[in-house]
Amino acid sequence: MSDEAPRVITHPRRTVLAGVGVAGIGVALTACGSSGGSTTAAAPTDQASPSAADSAPSTAPAPAGSAAGGGGTALGATSEVPVGGGKVFTAEKVVVTQPKAGEFKAFTAVCTHMGCTVGSVSGGTINCPCHGSQYHITDGTVARGPAPSPLAPETISVANGEITLSS
Repeated sequence: MSDEAPRVITHPRRTVLAGVGVAGIGVALTACGSSGGSTTAAAPTDQASPSAADSAPSTAPAPAGSAAGGGGTALGATSEVPVGGGKVFTAEKVVVTQPKAGEFKAFTAVCTHMGCTVGSVSGGTINCPCHGSQYHITDGTVARGPAPSPLAPETISVANGEITLSS
């Protein structure tokens, strides 16, 4: 037998609190994940709120916002995208513009500055609410920084008055 007292290991309060905080962030990020199997990173929380045009979960049978044939995701009617303006489809992270009547363009809705979702289209620009970046509706190039690069183009098809995002 030994005369030594049992060894008690203590952790500084900061270490315990930091561990709890890290675990909480992991839970929050998991909760913010998409149920649609998307591999894109979650956008910062200081983005515009989702619009009514957001799609329903993929488990519903042929919901509005998804194509029944599997050829892509239905975004909405062409009439929802004004000439000289555009519409942000928050759930799909895409913005569709109509620079001239009948000419539709699509770009990622993720700002190239800090990853926020762009919030509006007005005055010929796609506008990010986080830090004021603006992009041209014609080609997604930067109209005003701090964004360092243009919005990446997305592939869409337009038929029978409907806009579909290609898979």
